[in-house]
Amino acid sequence: MVIEKSFYGFTKDGTPIDQYTLVNANGAMVKIINYGGIVTELWVPDKNGLLRDVVLGFDTLAEFEGPNDPYFGCIVGRYANRIAQGRFTIDGVTYQLACNDAGGARPNMLHGGVKGFQDVVWKAIPMKTPEGPALRLKYLSHDGEEGFPGNLDVTVTYTLTNDNALKIEYVATTDKPTVVNLTNHAYFNLEGEGSGDILNHELMIVADNYTPVDNNLIPTGEIAPVAGTPLDFREPRKIGERIQAFAEPPFKGYDHNFVLNNQTGELALAARVKAPESGIVMEVYTTQPGVQLYTGNWLDLKGKGGKYYGQYAGFCLETQHYPDSPNHPNFPSTLLSPGEVYRQVTIYKFLTE
Repeated sequence: MVIEKSFYGFTKDGTPIDQYTLVNANGAMVKIINYGGIVTELWVPDKNGLLRDVVLGFDTLAEFEGPNDPYFGCIVGRYANRIAQGRFTIDGVTYQLACNDAGGARPNMLHGGVKGFQDVVWKAIPMKTPEGPALRLKYLSHDGEEGFPGNLDVTVTYTLTNDNALKIEYVATTDKPTVVNLTNHAYFNLEGEGSGDILNHELMIVADNYTPVDNNLIPTGEIAPVAGTPLDFREPRKIGERIQAFAEPPFKGYDHNFVLNNQTGELALAARVKAPESGIVMEVYTTQPGVQLYTGNWLDLKGKGGKYYGQYAGFCLETQHYPDSPNHPNFPSTLLSPGEVYRQVTIYKFLTE
């Protein structure tokens, strides 16, 4: 078990940022920076025992801070995904959030607003645990930040377990009623980042239903069955097999919230992905009620080592509460009140076949 800290770079305003390298008992390795809690590298063994970096990203802090960063590998908050027109109401009080998603006719709040958790500096505490090396990240989001009520105290713990899983635990408390929906926005390519598209990856999602959306990608409020649609991944299917059904904007690929069959809040299998050439399999376990499948539909940039990341160069499985939940009483609640504790656990486990 190894934990190493190294200087990564200065932010635009001169704050020094560190990178933490965690190596487990098998030699698998993850690198995380305390800017945005970003997973910059994740090396896991393929079927031949060779390590491959399976997450997309950049080489420099300036790129992660730049306007072209599509949330690579970061912690997303306070609210992952969209809130319609950046508005919600608690106890008769309507809150207006910072809107940063103007893709449709109406602007929405996406992934926490103009400056979400991907752009803040976290306090980092490296730890050795019985499960494997870990990094605990802490951040206090002040009352009114991006328009959200309450001082939100957030702790996110990454553990690289000795059975080759990246375990992410999220805990948050507030001093005023607020809404919370935290996730990680890693883009995966199980053949190795920069190796081409992910259309041949085989995907299975443990979901009988999904949440349909309007042209602004805001849920209609309906819970609809996946049966008979290109969203039916109950049996393993290649991601590219039916992706053309969503070729037109606003989608340009998969960008859908799946209603997981497990709604108990207990840890359960949500998805399984296999890359045919590397033999790497990723299993996703979560306590969350939903998962957003996003297939890098708008990617068109240079990534690590100058490699080109085009459309479908990576996929995201963002475990979450449903988009726009504060405005849909029939969705699982994202309300957090003083005295309560927000908790969610997501595990990305890697094996080979």
